[in-house]
Amino acid sequence: MAVELTRRDEFALLTLNRPEALNALNAATIREIGEAIDEVGQRDARALIITGAGDKAFCAGADIKEMLGIELAAKKRKAETGQATFAKLDRLPMPSVALINGYAFGGGLELALASTFRLGTSRLAVALPEIKLGLMPGYGGTQRLPRLVGEARALEMIMTGRTVKSDEALAIGLVNRLVPDESRVEDAVAFAREFTCYSLVALRHARAAVRRSLAVPLEEGLRIEADLSTLAFQSRDAQEGMSAFAEKRAPNFVDA
Repeated sequence: MAVELTRRDEFALLTLNRPEALNALNAATIREIGEAIDEVGQRDARALIITGAGDKAFCAGADIKEMLGIELAAKKRKAETGQATFAKLDRLPMPSVALINGYAFGGGLELALASTFRLGTSRLAVALPEIKLGLMPGYGGTQRLPRLVGEARALEMIMTGRTVKSDEALAIGLVNRLVPDESRVEDAVAFAREFTCYSLVALRHARAAVRRSLAVPLEEGLRIEADLSTLAFQSRDAQEGMSAFAEKRAPNFVDA
C-alpha cells in the first residue's frame, strides 16, 4: 500500500509510504489518500496528522513518468481528481496537520497546503517547481498558496520554482512551527492537543467561518460568522463551556 493509516493515541496518522520514490504521487497513491481521508472522517480521531515515510521526503510531488504521453482530457481529469482528493481535508469533521519531514515539492506541497496546519522539520524544503518543466501547479497550489503567504510571495515561488527552506517557510507563514526531526511525530501530537482539547463542533464552525470568508467580501463574511457562531452557541458543548466557566471548573466537552 502506498498509504498507511494508523492510530497515534487519539489521532489518526496518515503516512505516505513510498520512500523508495520519495513518496511521490501516482494515481494509486492519490486514490489511497482519498480513501484514507474518507475512512478518517468515519472514525473518532480528534485530528489527522499527515507525514511521509523515510528520512528524506514528505512527498516529492507528482510522478512525472506517469504523466508523459497522456492526452489533454486525461490530464484535466487527473488535475480535477487531485484537487477533489485534497479538498476532502476541508470537509473532515476534525482538523488536519501536515508534518513536512524533508522535501515537499509540487503535489506534495499542495497536499500540505490543503491541511489545516503545517509543521516542518529543519530538513524542510518546499517548492512548486512545475514551471521548470513548462507546466504549472494543478492540485490547488495557485489558489491556496496566495491565501497563505500573499500574492507576491506566492507568485515568486510559482514563477521561479525556487525552493524555500525551513527558516524562510516559518518567517512567511507557510508553516506554523518548526519541530525537531527526532521527535517530530510526538511534537505534532502535542501541537494538535493544543486545540483538540476543545469542542470539535466549535472548531469545525470556526474553520468553516475562516475558510468561507476568503471567497466573499467582508460584509458577507460577517454574516457567515454570525450564522456559524449562532450554530455553535446552540451546541451542548457551548452550554457546558459557559456553565463550567461560571462554576469555575474545567469543561467536559462531548463534541455535540
